[in-house]
Amino acid sequence: MLLDDAAAEFHDFFERHHTELARLAHLLTGEKDAADDLAADALVALWQRWDRMRAAQHPVAYARGVVANLARERIRSTVRERRRVALFWSRSTEVVDGPDVAGVLDVRAALTRLPFRKRACVVLRHAFDLSEKDTAAALGISVGTVKSQTSKGMAELERLLGAEAVGVLAAGRRNR
Repeated sequence: MLLDDAAAEFHDFFERHHTELARLAHLLTGEKDAADDLAADALVALWQRWDRMRAAQHPVAYARGVVANLARERIRSTVRERRRVALFWSRSTEVVDGPDVAGVLDVRAALTRLPFRKRACVVLRHAFDLSEKDTAAALGISVGTVKSQTSKGMAELERLLGAEAVGVLAAGRRNR
């Protein structure tokens, strides 16, 4: 395949998946401003390996994994930076554009309190409606780990938000 064909193919992949990858980054990090950057960095990494990636069965699953890894790096880096400067950090009220409601903000805040792996499993399973198998592939973990981390993450969200709110989240996933 010519370079122009590969570039056109990648451009099509970019157009179809950039928004989804940015949304995933936003939900994993809780940082709206960083989400596009993380998605773009993931897509740059894919472009650098595009000759191999376009032949893969599920390049979008690989892309999700790259976003998850970049988000994990960003979170770890942020934690290290906060520890180095030893400042207390309090989350300001998030400015919401559009139809977001207080419940959505509560869920987002609760998600940021979950450890990364639980958060990633819950987000990929419930916000992105991925199967356990696809979630495992995106995160590079076993299906059993996805099941346990999702279950534990949902239990923690239930503790933080209440059973009714978590029931609404799970029902929303089933009704899609």
